[in-house]
Amino acid sequence: MNKITIGILLGAALGAVDGLTAWFTPEARPEMIGIVIGSTFKGMIAGVAAGWFARKVDSIVGGVFFGLLVGALLAYAVVAMGGGKYFWEIVLPGSAVGAIVGWATQRYGRPALIPASAQPR
Repeated sequence: MNKITIGILLGAALGAVDGLTAWFTPEARPEMIGIVIGSTFKGMIAGVAAGWFARKVDSIVGGVFFGLLVGALLAYAVVAMGGGKYFWEIVLPGSAVGAIVGWATQRYGRPALIPASAQPR
């Protein structure tokens, strides 16, 4: 599997788990389906970004920080749309999803293929 596919699959799975943690906030329970779908989509976006980064840069530390940054920015966008309520409850798990996906895309998956015309002779 390539790095972007790993990022999408892992991001979707971890995003869904992130969304399911909203169950622990009683006020959010009526909106669980939307939260899980949104968190899954947010995780997939972070996965695509982390997978793309992993194809360009070969650094686990860089991948973790890039994923963390993307996850935090996406989570902050969700907080901003919601009026700033539950800031840490949204940003911390979103950042963790990004960091984990950033690590996994660096560690696993096959690297991008280099065309024969671009390889040194």
